[in-house]
Amino acid sequence: MKLFGVGLNKTGTKTLGECFKTFGFNNKSFDLELLQSFSRGDFQEIYRTCDHFDSFEDWPWPLLYREFDLHYPGSKFILTQRKDPETWFASLCKHADMTGPTEARKIAYGFEMPHNHKSHHIDIYRKHNADVIHYFKDTPEKLLVVSWERGDGWAELCKFLGYDKMPDTPFPHKNKSQVA
Repeated sequence: MKLFGVGLNKTGTKTLGECFKTFGFNNKSFDLELLQSFSRGDFQEIYRTCDHFDSFEDWPWPLLYREFDLHYPGSKFILTQRKDPETWFASLCKHADMTGPTEARKIAYGFEMPHNHKSHHIDIYRKHNADVIHYFKDTPEKLLVVSWERGDGWAELCKFLGYDKMPDTPFPHKNKSQVA
């Protein structure tokens, strides 16, 4: 079984990656070269990489949930979300202030910096989340929707994965934002 984190960046993807590692999965995170492959429509290198890992989060994974569902039968998907779109956008802007313009944001959102494109980004966020939920509506056992800000954590992940016992470690909130 492969586990794909399909939430957009700044939705708790790093936290999800730490959870995957705690469960013992061989995790693959952000990969700009694979995001570039996605933008060219070249999925073969992406699949070759996926063959060597168990779990995935950050770019390019959220952009390919349909393809992964077909290519890797039996996979499960976790949609991480923020408490609301405005909080997500504020976090995206804060992160952009720290990193500056990036090719990854240009590929994923159409702009290297989000600041002057709030409605565009929020529309992408809402549409992505709605599209993922709609895609899995007939197979709800394949999709878990979580929000770390709303209190989701080990219990939800363990139930979704069929684990009877929760990890003994505290829930790993990575890159926890102070954005209200």
